[in-house]
Amino acid sequence: MIAALALPRLTASGGRVLAVAGRNVVALRRAGWLVFVSGAIEPFLYLFSIGIGVGALIGDMPLPDGTVVSYAAFVAPAMLAASAMTGALTETTFNFFGKMKFWKLYDSVLATPVGPMEIAFGELCWAMARGAVYAASFLAVMIAMDLTSPLRALVALPATVLIGFTFGAIGMLTATLMRGWQDFDLIGTIQFALFLFSGTFVPATAYPAALRWLIEITPLYRAVDLIRALTAGRAGWLQALDIAYLLALFALCLWAASRRMSRLLRK
Repeated sequence: MIAALALPRLTASGGRVLAVAGRNVVALRRAGWLVFVSGAIEPFLYLFSIGIGVGALIGDMPLPDGTVVSYAAFVAPAMLAASAMTGALTETTFNFFGKMKFWKLYDSVLATPVGPMEIAFGELCWAMARGAVYAASFLAVMIAMDLTSPLRALVALPATVLIGFTFGAIGMLTATLMRGWQDFDLIGTIQFALFLFSGTFVPATAYPAALRWLIEITPLYRAVDLIRALTAGRAGWLQALDIAYLLALFALCLWAASRRMSRLLRK
């Protein structure tokens, strides 16, 4: 009985979430699809320049379980995870901050039945729709280069979407805490540090012990560890912990972001 009463409410809420995401589709169509396509280029440049170019000088790299893979196969999953992080953070910090603080878009949205949590989830769904297209194209290139198999890529795709959702929620919470555009300098610095020091180009074991443990608790390292294990076919119990970590972080940040939005937009 309770489920029957709650179903129409959940359906209506889902429709409002899709409406928020659909508004972004219309806006992108007007701005031009070149903006959409350009977001997929950067990870390919890193893969070909570092994964293949530098990889020819470095040789093979070990995975945490001792398996040895080519440097391109080592770097490619990290590029995929980093791309999911970058795309999600860009969409949910810069764009979200502008809509909320300067363009006042959400003030008018809240005049409708749409609530703060539905706005937050709708924006995340849009960011992940873009991220899923980027991830699928990147995985297709990995398959063509024999860096993974089609079945492993199929398993890695939803994991990449989870990574995007997690960093999207982090970005959305961060946007609600920002005071002005100058804060983006700090966000860019933190993002670049994560990109360089999350086991992206070298194993975490290459760093001193104290720094290694700090690296291994960062969300991007856990994301890289998850995708690298899935694309190499070496997933184990540690990857279950990676997934639990990312899910918990996503839920916590989304909840906190919606609470912050509710306070800011109703002032």
